Amino acid sequence: MVLKTFGWSFAVTALGLVAAVLFGGWTALGIVAILSVLEISLSFDNAVVNAGILKKMNAFWQKIFLTVGILIAVFGMRLVFPVVIVAISAQLGPIKAVELALNDKDRYQQLVTDAHPSIAAFGGMFLLMIFLDFIFEDRDIKWLGWLERPLAKLGKVDMLSVCIALIVLLISAMTVATHAHQHGGTHVDKAETVLLAGIAGLITYMIVGGLSGYFEDKLEEEEEREHEAEEEAERTGKPRSAVALAGKAAFFMFLYLEVLDASFSFDGVIGAFAITNDIVLMALGLGIGAMYVRSLTVYLVRQGTLDDYVYLEHGAHYAIGALAALLLITIQYQINEIITGLIGVVLIAASFWSSVRRNKALAAAEGEAGSDEKTEVPSGV
Repeated sequence: MVLKTFGWSFAVTALGLVAAVLFGGWTALGIVAILSVLEISLSFDNAVVNAGILKKMNAFWQKIFLTVGILIAVFGMRLVFPVVIVAISAQLGPIKAVELALNDKDRYQQLVTDAHPSIAAFGGMFLLMIFLDFIFEDRDIKWLGWLERPLAKLGKVDMLSVCIALIVLLISAMTVATHAHQHGGTHVDKAETVLLAGIAGLITYMIVGGLSGYFEDKLEEEEEREHEAEEEAERTGKPRSAVALAGKAAFFMFLYLEVLDASFSFDGVIGAFAITNDIVLMALGLGIGAMYVRSLTVYLVRQGTLDDYVYLEHGAHYAIGALAALLLITIQYQINEIITGLIGVVLIAASFWSSVRRNKALAAAEGEAGSDEKTEVPSGV
């Protein structure tokens, strides 16, 4: 099971490390290895959240997620995205931006750093909406009941998450954005840029997330009708019809997953510049890490881990909320990537431990109930 799921990750790791040695020697290999670990630690919560969505897809779309999806993640977000950011922020052509990334690494790093406020605002608002929609939903299983129960009641207010997100964006634009951190330690006013980028992130979430949710609901309706049709076919002997909207629903959920992965990758791409400004090594290291995150997502789905450890999804969403807040704070202040990664790891580890304790308590309760039944039977005979 492990080899089947992580086989491609192992292969990509071997090829990536060999390529690093050929490109820059043993020093490059060390840099790529560090970047891979950085990406995995920063994106573990991404894997848990992705698994919650991916488990709704069939095997075909899971395979698409691991093939086409990984190409988008590695080449799109870890290689093309930084170049596109430089091209847009510096008003350069794509070819000129690539030449800059390869031949003038210091200038390239400066342009990416200067574009960080808009990147952080876009990604921060997208992730914040994911977190708010999760905590305002009334769920049967609650991890931090003292907090989640009152928030679920507040969630009955229409558009509350959007209102809170806009308030957070407005406060960010009037505070941290007025002294946005730039290359060299200088600070400039980026309030307008942050507002526009944050609104763009909010709109992106509402469009992609809305379409994904809409078609997911349609798919559930079609599956119910399909089930009824199957029962009817069994009675009458007629051939059953296929679920027409399954592909469309899965496509929009796949699109939602890719946008979600893009938002998670922002901090990894920016944080990678603290280790190297070589775009080739960056793409190799972050690409290897992204491959493991993808494989881990599929592993969680196939093992049914989210069903066994029911609080994991809660911990991952709290980590998303923390990451959204950190992204907005980094508009003005620099935060070490170790802190960012540790917050997510600690929250997920805490939710995992709570799940283990819950499972032990349920098993103990079932054991006591079973022993009571066994003792009652002889007494009645």
